[in-house]
Amino acid sequence: MTGDSENSRMIAAWPARAGGPEVITVGARPRPAPGPGQALIETRFAGVNRHDVNQRARGSGPAGSTDILGLEVSGVIAAVGEGMDPARIGEEVCALVDGGGYGQACIADASLILPRPPLLSLQEAAALPEALFTGWFNVIELGRLKAGDWLLVHGGTSGVGSLTIQLARQLGAHVIATAGSPEKCDACRAFGADAAVNYRTEDFVAIVRDVTGGHGADVILDMVGGDYAEKNLAALAMDGRILHLASGHTPIWSAPLRLIMEKRAIVSGSLLRPLPLPRKSAIAAQVLAHVWPGLGEAIRPRIDAVFPLRDAQAAHRRMETGAHMGKILIDCMPE
Repeated sequence: MTGDSENSRMIAAWPARAGGPEVITVGARPRPAPGPGQALIETRFAGVNRHDVNQRARGSGPAGSTDILGLEVSGVIAAVGEGMDPARIGEEVCALVDGGGYGQACIADASLILPRPPLLSLQEAAALPEALFTGWFNVIELGRLKAGDWLLVHGGTSGVGSLTIQLARQLGAHVIATAGSPEKCDACRAFGADAAVNYRTEDFVAIVRDVTGGHGADVILDMVGGDYAEKNLAALAMDGRILHLASGHTPIWSAPLRLIMEKRAIVSGSLLRPLPLPRKSAIAAQVLAHVWPGLGEAIRPRIDAVFPLRDAQAAHRRMETGAHMGKILIDCMPE
């Protein structure tokens, strides 16, 4: 291995047990070392995702993964393992990681490390990997969204939602987004949505039909889950695709089979973290080729709030309020 390989300590955050934000512990942990095809990133910022909240609530992540929270980071390559070019040490990057983001250093596979976009800061870059990989995989790869299609995004001001709206507009698609307040609807329109629906006071099915001239949504990206099963099918265009990112408050998805058949609908969903590395690497290559050139111009992440690592509990409380617009970040720099 090349670079800083000492078995030093670092500050990190992890759940001591299953529970609420209060179970997050911040303390010293061994500094990891990169293996073959990996790099050690000195973390500047880490993104906070719903997956982190769910992992904390369960008290553990997937078998074989670190218990340190965090699936995306930005920072500087501090060391490289066998097979990586030592010349990359010192490069400013962002990366999708398999846990470990809420720490002052973490390990990333080489194929999931992307250069910091020239027009974005390292803070903004930390908001990119999880959201863009998720949006591309679901909406573009699985959902087959194309120019001229209508996309309905539930949760348009979330980290994933806000970037997916911009991604879809860059591709030439039309977007309708749902959000929970007039202020959030305004934010969705600022991200590029053609229309925004306050789901607390308006019927998104009726508005989708009206805005699309009766066509419906060709693709629906759903972060709500079972509660919207029949409503989504009602809002869907013929041959439409519904992609689920979370189970929401109702984890069971249930709808009359006839509703699916009438629309020739495809109902799907995905989990990004368990995807095999080659599949993630392919997504990374597509995002780098097709999205990275527009970052900072056509697409720019919105940062909602930044918390120091010692306040990781507060970052999770902010996420759980649902009040955020854009990405919540953790500043991992030593204080």
